[in-house]
Amino acid sequence: MTLGRRDFLRQAGAACCLSLLPVSVAAGLSATPVARNLLRPPGAVVEEIFPAKCIRCGRCVEVCPYRSIRMLDIRHGLHAGTPLIEVTKIPCYLCMKCVDVCPTGCLRRIRQSETRMGLAIVDRFQCATWIGTTLCRTCYDKCPFADRAIRLDQLRPIVNEALCTGCGICTHTCPVTGADGSKAINILPLQAVEKAVG
Repeated sequence: MTLGRRDFLRQAGAACCLSLLPVSVAAGLSATPVARNLLRPPGAVVEEIFPAKCIRCGRCVEVCPYRSIRMLDIRHGLHAGTPLIEVTKIPCYLCMKCVDVCPTGCLRRIRQSETRMGLAIVDRFQCATWIGTTLCRTCYDKCPFADRAIRLDQLRPIVNEALCTGCGICTHTCPVTGADGSKAINILPLQAVEKAVG
């Protein structure tokens, strides 16, 4: 893949700025904000090129009818001004309006069912149904692709990795919150899932 002049200059300028900072500060400013339950909007290109490709126009934030997408502030260094969804606060409802307004292809135009923002992971040691404290099927009931992305096996939720969109609706509605703030079902970004598997 070849870089255009503008992208090259943007990346070179960012690299020069980072080289002037102490190593620990520079690492913090360039670290990805994508993590458990913190995701890019649907259709996002890979995280390694996302901050360079996104022009921080804010169109995805403006068009989102649910206010799911927010722009990161200056504390996020190289990622400042880029969009992020915090699914524990407001998940993605897969309206797909953001992908239609992105002018750079940073959010690729894809169908709702093809979206792969992340993967829902059930914490079987925290899920009320899995540990047997109570019968809960909230994640299953709220999933927009119930019986496909999430199914019940002996009333316990099982996620189908191939069909989960990572929208975060299951996480947002999960009534169980652990001491560390995690839910009984969390969304991991695809990069984290691939590293864990690989």
